[in-house]
Amino acid sequence: MGYDKVIAWSNAEIAVMGAEQAVNIIHRRELQGKNAEKTRQQRVKEYTERFLNPYDAAKHGKVDIIAEEKNTRKILISCLEMLLTKRERRPAKKHGNIPL
Repeated sequence: MGYDKVIAWSNAEIAVMGAEQAVNIIHRRELQGKNAEKTRQQRVKEYTERFLNPYDAAKHGKVDIIAEEKNTRKILISCLEMLLTKRERRPAKKHGNIPL
């Protein structure tokens, strides 16, 4: 999408939807039986641990840096310093604006 660096805190939740909504959709049939609430809580916990973390997103290349909250300022400064000399080459315009 054109980002230079994507930074996430270590406790960030990165997902399309929350754990409870995802469990309700994915395990719909399983949650219709007995002990539905206990099963739902267990599945929500599993889903949260497995998918709602920045480490999974980093594994898939969506996050570049996972930062602890106390190191955020240092990481932001280093990323901004990296961008000081950045120059983007954009394609030349084929035509300009015409007066109306």
